[in-house]
Amino acid sequence: MSDRLSVFKTYKLYVGGKFPRSESGRVYEVTDSKGNWLANAPQSSRKDARDAVVAARKAFGGWSGATAYNRGQVLYRVAEMLEGRRDQFVREVADAEGLGKSKAAAVVDATIDRWVWYAGWTDKIAQVAGGGNPVAGPFFNLSSPEPTGVVAVLAPQESSFLGLVSVVAPVIATGNTAVVVASEKAPLPALSLAEVLATSDVPGGVVNVLSGRTAEIAAPLAAHQDVNAIDLAGADEVLAKELEIAAADNLKRVLRPQPVDDWTATPGTDRLTAFLETKTVWHPTGALGASGSSY
Repeated sequence: MSDRLSVFKTYKLYVGGKFPRSESGRVYEVTDSKGNWLANAPQSSRKDARDAVVAARKAFGGWSGATAYNRGQVLYRVAEMLEGRRDQFVREVADAEGLGKSKAAAVVDATIDRWVWYAGWTDKIAQVAGGGNPVAGPFFNLSSPEPTGVVAVLAPQESSFLGLVSVVAPVIATGNTAVVVASEKAPLPALSLAEVLATSDVPGGVVNVLSGRTAEIAAPLAAHQDVNAIDLAGADEVLAKELEIAAADNLKRVLRPQPVDDWTATPGTDRLTAFLETKTVWHPTGALGASGSSY
C-alpha cells in the first residue's frame, strides 16, 4: 500500500502567454456532476478582465498580420498537442459533464477534429467571404475580409470542451484575438486548453482564458472600449440583454446566444464570418478613354 500523498493540480488563469493567479486572490470550488470536489479554480476579477484585454490588443497586430496559411499551421500544431493529451481531456470532460469514459472520449475526439476543421479554413475563408465585384466603369472592385479585433467570448456553459473550441477556434482562425470566459461550473477543460496553447506556437495574448463568475467577468468586457466584439454564447437570456446594452456604448459587434442542439454537428462558416469586417478596394483597370485602348 502506497503512503504517498497526491499532488493536486493548481489551475491558473492564462493571460498574455503567462499563468497568473487572479489578482483578487479568490478561488472557487469546482465539482463534478455528483458534487464531488475536483479543484479550486481562480475567480477572475474586473482587473483580470482588463489585463486580458490589454494582452489581446498587444497580440492583435502580429497575429492578424500573419499569413492565413501560417495561422493554419499554428492551429494545426495545437490539434497535434491536443491529441497527445487526449487521455487528460477525456478525464476532465467526463468529470465536467458527467459522461462515461467512452462518451467523453467521443466528445474529445470531436473537439480535436473541430480544431483541425477550423485550422483548414484559415486560408480559404477569404475566397468564400470576399472576391471581385462587378461594377460599371474601368475599375477593379475587390472585397476582402479582415479581422474585427479583440473579441470577448463567453464559452458555452454546458459543453465544457467541444462547445468551447467551437466558439474560440473560429475567432482566432480569422485573425482576431480572444478573451475567453470559461464555463462557470466546468472551467477545467478550458484552463487545461490554455496549457496546450502556451506550449504550442500560438503567440502569447492571442487567446486569454479567464475562469470565475460569468456575469462578473463579462460585464467589464462588454463595456470595455477596446473590445471590438463579443460572443454571448455562454450567457442566459437576462445576462445577454444586459451585456448587449453595455456593448452598444462603443458599437461592439454582438453575436447573440444561438441555441445549439448538437455541438458535434458541422458548424458551417457562420462563426468564421461573424467577426470579420469587409474591406473594399477600387483600382483602375488601365483603360484609356472611350476608345477602350489599354496598357
